Amino acid sequence: MSGRDAWLSLTPEPERELPPTVATLRAGGPVTAEEVERERARVERLVVRARRHAWLAYMGTVVALIERAGASRDPRLVQARELARQVVHNHHQLLLGLPGGAADRTAEQRSALDAMARASQSPKGGQ
Repeated sequence: MSGRDAWLSLTPEPERELPPTVATLRAGGPVTAEEVERERARVERLVVRARRHAWLAYMGTVVALIERAGASRDPRLVQARELARQVVHNHHQLLLGLPGGAADRTAEQRSALDAMARASQSPKGGQ
């Protein structure tokens, strides 16, 4: 596997965990099975086409959705936000060990995810 394709070894957890979570974040609340299936199909297309740039752009979209849901007190969104944060953070940390520039491309996102983790661990979620 070349450096350009090495990211494909990191996708099982995001492929499994992100579709229902991202669908919830996109909807801002409860989702239908169809919405989850649409998100699952989106992720599958990205992985099957094996375009690192498109995959990292998707992960950036997930980070933006996490940030957008940050003020919500809805328990479903709080849970979706935290799970998505953990999955993307783990993915981006694993990129550090792969050849190529993907880790550099996601450095800002990694920093933002780290800050979110610190804020969620502080008393009253950083408030």
